[in-house]
Amino acid sequence: MSGGFRSRSKSGDPAARTERSEQQRGGGRTTARGGTNRQAKVKREHRGGQRHHNRRDGHSASFMSAARRCGVDVPRAVAFEVLQRVEADDAFANLTLPKAVSANNLSGRDAAFSTELTYGTLRSEGVLDAVIATCASRGLEAIAPDVLTALRMGTYQVLYTRVEAHAAVDTTVRLVEAAGHEKAKGFANGIMRTITRTPAHEWLDKLAPQEEVAAVAFRHAHPEWIARSFGRALGLLDTGDSKLNAEQTTELERALEADSERPLVHLVARPGEISAEELALITGCEEGHYSPYAVYLEQGDPGSLEPVRQKLAAVQDEGSQLIARAVTEAELIGEDTGRWLDLCAGPGGKAALMGAIARIEGAEVDAVEVSPHRATLVEKTVGDLPVRVHRADGRAPGLSAGFDRVLVDVPCSGLGALRRRPEARWRKTESDIAELNQLQSELLESALEFVRPGGVVVYSTCSPDLRETRGIVDAALERHGAGAEVRIEELDARDVLPEMGDLGSELSAQMWPHRHGTDAMFFAVLRRVAD
Repeated sequence: MSGGFRSRSKSGDPAARTERSEQQRGGGRTTARGGTNRQAKVKREHRGGQRHHNRRDGHSASFMSAARRCGVDVPRAVAFEVLQRVEADDAFANLTLPKAVSANNLSGRDAAFSTELTYGTLRSEGVLDAVIATCASRGLEAIAPDVLTALRMGTYQVLYTRVEAHAAVDTTVRLVEAAGHEKAKGFANGIMRTITRTPAHEWLDKLAPQEEVAAVAFRHAHPEWIARSFGRALGLLDTGDSKLNAEQTTELERALEADSERPLVHLVARPGEISAEELALITGCEEGHYSPYAVYLEQGDPGSLEPVRQKLAAVQDEGSQLIARAVTEAELIGEDTGRWLDLCAGPGGKAALMGAIARIEGAEVDAVEVSPHRATLVEKTVGDLPVRVHRADGRAPGLSAGFDRVLVDVPCSGLGALRRRPEARWRKTESDIAELNQLQSELLESALEFVRPGGVVVYSTCSPDLRETRGIVDAALERHGAGAEVRIEELDARDVLPEMGDLGSELSAQMWPHRHGTDAMFFAVLRRVAD
């Protein structure tokens, strides 16, 4: 390795270059619930990900020792190590970082600084890469992964923090050395010094695209396709539109900004065990605005709370709570016989809340999950609640039909939870949605087969993309209209919700972080027409 570049023998594969460039334009990894992602594996192998994975498993401590020898402070070394695990191993930053912070005894300002560097670098990756690419003599695909990670982290400090430029340059070079790229120190130093010569706002103005939506996406560090998806879901754009008025621009910017804000931890008080009021008093926290079970935890480790340890409460986004509750509240035609179904149950939060309500109502829940690992998570989550877990495909779960209430919370792109996965926006591709749409439709069809006449199906996603939300629901309504063997009607989702403000113009409900403080959850209530 020389000058911070990959050797030709490792980067000369055209497929590898293509995979890398697609990722830097906003492509990457997405894993549907209960499935595997072959694209992620291919990309990881092209990047030498398995090699990095093996090295990090055995030598993380040696990197930290090298960082200390090279004069790198512990918060930056921890951030760098986490960033490399996310890049090379497809690790989740929100799971990896807390463990690394704890293992290295970081607290207070040091922990906060490491967190800011890690999450900020991941959120801003597309912008950082554009700046680095402008200053590099060769393409980003030729830069060694360790060196590129150090450059991203250094560039983030220059563009988005109050860290002194000389400190960002110096620590970037030291990280490159600690990672074993002694010969790349001059290369990294040159790029960082070039970046520091131009003020941050000038970089952003210089590199922002001319087209309006693309410019908004760039300013708020999102791939353009995600900004357009949000714009269409918010009713600001039609397909092909590029123009926004001032009010529409502000709304789209607010939606994108919310993805970069630290979300509050939402707790759910398990019905029948503890009330939200009691949970709020015990924890010293605020009750939720919408869900009768929600409590907002502004800081601290939820796992350390006594009600959570005793399984009287758990972590669950308020939007998810509202959806699980909607399944139990939607209006049936005919008697509720107490047969409820969660067709895509992993990891089990909604199944547990439905189960807690079912215990009060004398009902039982069948929870289906195709992934063995996630099915085990469901079993642990529901505990002794009246929930039976089935390890099966929701499209053919092997159950008898006739359920009163069915939840089908389908695998989706996860665009509604980008604020919880800072790296996710640059790892997803628009093509993933088309691949998911068929599965989403098939699962909804299965739910409609298993619900009895007069029963209800709640279709939900953690994505606002219209292709995953109204597109799936509207197609089902058309297939099951007049003359169909199984006919359905859509009910008003607001009938099972508190007053929440703007939830969209359809009968379904679309929640948003910037409007409601929840993840961007969607759900529609469908009732099978009684014979």
